[in-house]
Amino acid sequence: MNIAILGYGNLARGVESAVRQNDDIELKYVFTRRDPSGIKLLTEGVPVIGADDILRYRDDIDVLVLCGGSATDLPHMTPEYAKDFNVIDSFDTHAKIPEHFAKVDSAARGSGHTALISCGWDPGMFSVMRLLGNAILPEGSDYTFWGKGVSQGHSDAVRRIDKVKDAKQYTIPVDDALKRVRAGENPTLTTRQKHTRECFVVAEEGADTAAIEKAVKTMPNYFDEYDTTVHFITQEEFDRDHSEIPHGGFVFRSGVTGFSKEHSHVIEYSLKLDSNPEFTASVLLAYARAVYTLNLQGEIGCKTVFDIAPKYLIPMPDDEIRAHLL
Repeated sequence: MNIAILGYGNLARGVESAVRQNDDIELKYVFTRRDPSGIKLLTEGVPVIGADDILRYRDDIDVLVLCGGSATDLPHMTPEYAKDFNVIDSFDTHAKIPEHFAKVDSAARGSGHTALISCGWDPGMFSVMRLLGNAILPEGSDYTFWGKGVSQGHSDAVRRIDKVKDAKQYTIPVDDALKRVRAGENPTLTTRQKHTRECFVVAEEGADTAAIEKAVKTMPNYFDEYDTTVHFITQEEFDRDHSEIPHGGFVFRSGVTGFSKEHSHVIEYSLKLDSNPEFTASVLLAYARAVYTLNLQGEIGCKTVFDIAPKYLIPMPDDEIRAHLL
């Protein structure tokens, strides 16, 4: 299977790295909206090409992996490129997934291509776990906790505050809330009760740190509903202690069974990730394999992780899957 990457940020570098661990997948091209001469790949022999020329190479590409951002890139990129390629993206704005799906489905069906959206660990793997939990325990409650890990979107929001040179924000589950869910209490939890936020900020020399801290803590849609701690550190401390992008989280389904609902059950699924983009990239490649297979079978249009049978994710014959993994 030949793939190409569009964009070359953290996620794309993760995809490039993951290709080395998948013998049935070859990286053919990297496309960029920047000057190709300024892009240095980790893989020798792979051309870096301007995005404006991408259609010239469509016959060589089985799946195009879209590595843009969910805020401004993927809402228009995925439906546009689904007209000419089988595509996969990691669109993660949960509230807008139905709208995104409809646009991509129309584009892919109209051109006979297969697309998969919102693929990663959440949405993605966590989504599958939520579905399984609801199917198995129809009377119950869902809980999702993220972290401890770096939120790239929230970090970017802090960096946009005036007089901030650099920043990183960590999302942290509240231990008491986790304990109550694990104990099967089925608590009703507010946003503030489930997570806290911790920011490490490098301010410009002479900046009003009190004003920066207030701007962070009162920022609508990002921090105002959370207990947030802001630490001001030097650039040296930042580079030494906060250069990585870890993440992870937990999905729970807590429910009851029995004629009198006398037995309680808790399903827990968790991830602990050293590198959020590298892990997300690995999920993307597994599902890109499924996109290619489904397209060969004539399955066109937009799909989500709910539509993909697990056997399509792994390059192993059915009999071996049954013998070794069932």
